[in-house]
Amino acid sequence: MEELDRDVKCQVPHPDDIRLFLTDVDGTLTDGGMYYGTDGTEFKKFNTRDGMGLQLLQHTGVKVGIVTSENTPINVNRARKLGLDYLKQSARDGGKLAAAREICNEMGITLQQVAYVGDDVNCYDLLAAVGWAACPADACDKVKGIPGIYILERRGGDACVREWIDKILARQ
Repeated sequence: MEELDRDVKCQVPHPDDIRLFLTDVDGTLTDGGMYYGTDGTEFKKFNTRDGMGLQLLQHTGVKVGIVTSENTPINVNRARKLGLDYLKQSARDGGKLAAAREICNEMGITLQQVAYVGDDVNCYDLLAAVGWAACPADACDKVKGIPGIYILERRGGDACVREWIDKILARQ
């Protein structure tokens, strides 16, 4: 794999530098809370501005997707509603990096052409491997310590994904 200059990574990429934009769900697209009804029904609160940001980025020709360790119909419904290009669920134990590599192979690109937003230790390997990594303001310390990671001002579930996308699109 091509070695990345970590000093470049902390900059905001130009949309032409990215071919694939991926995000985690819990703690990134959501506030990380797990909500359950008395009948066991699970709920998650997504921020609509994140969804619009993903669609805006898609309109520039960048492919967008979700890579998550969870496996829920909620994620399927959200990805379908937004018309995302990729949804990889059940990506555990290094599986997020493997899932991203699988998408990259399918697209004929490298991880250096990928932007990813994640927040916790299960995102670490993928964040450390992509060309453009960002995390919410409330990400775990291990993630915040990745060399060159862009630490966003917003918290998970508070349109942090949109914040990153807006910074990218502002470079057009």
